[in-house]
Amino acid sequence: MEYRENYEEWLNNPYFDEATKTELRAIADDEQEIEERFYKELEFGTAGLRGVIGAGTNRMNIYTVRKATQGLANYIAKKNAAGQGVAIAYDSRHMSPEFADEAALCLAANGIKAYVFESLRPTPELSYAVRKLGCIAGINITASHNPPEYNGYKVYWEDGAQITPPHDKGIMEEVKEVTDYNTVKTMEKEEAKSAGLYEVIGEAVDDSYIAELKKQVIHQDAIDAMKSGLKIVYSPLHGTGNIPARRILRELGFENVYVVKEQELPNGDFPTVSYPNPEAEEAFALGLKLAREVDADLVLATDPDADRLGVYVKDAKSGEYKVLTGNMSGCLLADYEIKERRAVKGLPDDGYLIKSIVTSNMAKAIAKEYGAGFIEVLTGFKYIGQQILGFEQSGKGSYLFGFEESYGCLIGTYARDKDAIVATMALCEAAAFYKTQGKTLWDAMLDMYDKYGYYKEDIKSVTLKGIEGLEKIQEILETFRKNPPIQVGDYKVLSARDYQTGVIRNVETGEETQTGLPASNVLYYDLADDAWLCVRPSGTEPKVKFYYGIKGSSLENADKCSEKLGKKVLEMIDAML
Repeated sequence: MEYRENYEEWLNNPYFDEATKTELRAIADDEQEIEERFYKELEFGTAGLRGVIGAGTNRMNIYTVRKATQGLANYIAKKNAAGQGVAIAYDSRHMSPEFADEAALCLAANGIKAYVFESLRPTPELSYAVRKLGCIAGINITASHNPPEYNGYKVYWEDGAQITPPHDKGIMEEVKEVTDYNTVKTMEKEEAKSAGLYEVIGEAVDDSYIAELKKQVIHQDAIDAMKSGLKIVYSPLHGTGNIPARRILRELGFENVYVVKEQELPNGDFPTVSYPNPEAEEAFALGLKLAREVDADLVLATDPDADRLGVYVKDAKSGEYKVLTGNMSGCLLADYEIKERRAVKGLPDDGYLIKSIVTSNMAKAIAKEYGAGFIEVLTGFKYIGQQILGFEQSGKGSYLFGFEESYGCLIGTYARDKDAIVATMALCEAAAFYKTQGKTLWDAMLDMYDKYGYYKEDIKSVTLKGIEGLEKIQEILETFRKNPPIQVGDYKVLSARDYQTGVIRNVETGEETQTGLPASNVLYYDLADDAWLCVRPSGTEPKVKFYYGIKGSSLENADKCSEKLGKKVLEMIDAML
């Protein structure tokens, strides 16, 4: 029982502090808990670390954070880039400031300067800071929208995007090489500061970041016209968005911004929600209550690290507030940004709209409407960032807009990760613009459906925790891989994409082509009538996800077709459990 040996090592090794040992002694009689905490190392994957906070090799704690940082430091040293430094940000979660400092002091002990934000900041500002400060890398301490017991550790590279090949694999290998916690370096904070290896950053980067956001505004005239007529309700969901979101709206001139007081201040317990996800209906309960009281035009909520934005908009005809999924708000913004940039400034001949493979096919129709190029990438905004880097390095291609179904988008190239602060700004600008035309954002969405087609997407997921859950998730993927469906509900399967092998197989002809994308444990099925199904394990939670989309002939028909396909997907899931 290797996990038992690991447990005893942590109890007896003087390297680990007394608080850690006290926590571990408390579970001495719980064999299952000991196994869960010690049966493996908390995996450093392509997105970094994410896990439950606590003592143990399979938990987020100061020791696993140091270990990951030592691996990163070793990789930076091999790239001869220690002199560039690393930017570090953190969110409102439990232990976030402590983990940020542990990372900074490990870097400092390795001779790498750490630029640490003075207090919590949004993920997109960390992405911006990496490039602004000329750093080789960035670290963000956040677990996004996971439950309160989680925290995480994301690594960015010098382009401002989360790590992609070859750096992700190189860093992962270096982290794996750190097998003895006693070899991990650290130092005292005052010593690091005296040596010029620990620098606190804040206001100057904030001001520069906000200035970049303002450059993305297209219709300040519409904002000026509607600054007192548009009513906005906003919630930071106890996270990092409160100060920057309110600042950008205030400085652009919006006068009626109502903040959900119960969710205004940072709180790692996220007391008003079961988990702080702007995709969840419960996250908007308080915001919608306030919206009805003040008769708001739109209701916005950012997740704790402010890279994703949830949206409700008022339907003036019914008086109801309509939810916009990530696909809907992403398409609404994509259409607005590209259409209005074309009208005001013109579009580059080599402009591209970029989306992830599990994002709405409406994006392709939008790109076609404006004569723009269209690129699909794997799930993860870092792959959109990778495309932007490719444009810059080759001198070919211009970024117009990029988004994912998971409520994340980026306007402009000042950052290389999704940005809920710029999305908040842009949606409010779009609301003002359409209001000058006597329309709501819901009216604009209906216009898009009429123009492009009634696309509707949804997702079913199964949570499978622990060791057995991880095995079951892999079993489900392998079952699909070995026995791909030829029919899903009413839809015939036209082609099957296996992103693990990189092969796309035409079901009818058997012809095989290449995906052209990096290897990933994802299966995708192109269905008849512009419908689709995608199966992939979550990169951040113990879940297997089934994404699907259809194209209907009306809103009602789209709802009906989506519900029918969703039932078939659930039947497929049940058959495998």
